[in-house]
Amino acid sequence: MSNVLISQIKGANGEIIVAVREAGGAARSVKNAVSVYALAMEAADGGKSLASVIEAHGYGDAVDLEKAYADGRFLPPITHPDAAHLHLTGTGLTHLGSAATRDSMHKKTTEAAEETLTDSMKMFKMGLENGKPKAGEKGVQPEWFYKGNGYGAAAPGAPLISPSFALDGGEEPEMAGIYVIAKDGTPFRIGFALSNEFSDHVTERINYLFLAHSKLRPAAYGPEIRIGAAPDDIRGTSRIKRGDKVIFEKPFLSGEANMSHTFANLEYHHFKYGLFRVPGDVHVHMFGTATLSFADGVKTEEGDVFEIEVAEFGLSLRNPLKVAAEEEIAVRQL
Repeated sequence: MSNVLISQIKGANGEIIVAVREAGGAARSVKNAVSVYALAMEAADGGKSLASVIEAHGYGDAVDLEKAYADGRFLPPITHPDAAHLHLTGTGLTHLGSAATRDSMHKKTTEAAEETLTDSMKMFKMGLENGKPKAGEKGVQPEWFYKGNGYGAAAPGAPLISPSFALDGGEEPEMAGIYVIAKDGTPFRIGFALSNEFSDHVTERINYLFLAHSKLRPAAYGPEIRIGAAPDDIRGTSRIKRGDKVIFEKPFLSGEANMSHTFANLEYHHFKYGLFRVPGDVHVHMFGTATLSFADGVKTEEGDVFEIEVAEFGLSLRNPLKVAAEEEIAVRQL
């Protein structure tokens, strides 16, 4: 098989059905597969490729992915039995053109600031100069952020919930690397998936030191993981629908041909931390974007539907925006 896509849907009894197909082809279930996570760990700990493990399990019934999507039965394409052991993280200022978007958000209003590089532009320049190191060398580390754990993972089709205190809820169409950590601590990449690195850009714009706050939001990825390496040039579309109307649509570019860093460099600077090489953990690491509706002045509203699509990565990723009810939070003394 080539260009293999793998996904997870809910079965009639609440079980996970693992579906596999070639891009553009029909999907079939994988026999005796508890989950994508179980298959990936079987491969990582057994010194086998994921494709060979899938072939060994064999194929079962046909799976209608479009119907499963319409019925709201898609799960994220990888989950962990303990959601706290799935990590949502990412990097920024990695794509050609993304610095201009970020810089416009951070630009100071004084004349002096306009004559100097902002911190965003300095970081982007570092990536341009040393984000694609020669073989055997270490490149510059990127901007890095933490989004949360598996409790913040929204399934394809499920709402991306913006907290009541948020000032904005906007999409970030990105590629995400999907990884498991073998029992010996080795990170293994399953492949890549579409992702929506949902963020609060108004909060970030107030002061770039609020970036950490702006990223503590849910994220969606999938519906399918494309097993293996990513294409060098990834081209798709990011759009927002409001009812029957498309209020935003723009090309979405990724892949190393459109980036200031290599995937390998970004992976190294994430997994160099022992904290992220804990056996059995899952990592969904988002690699940044150059396309934001916020940068074009779009103000999202509850009910808007984000859609991200790239043909080589299977079904499009669709999620509506929902705003959470206000909560009273108070710490009590024991």
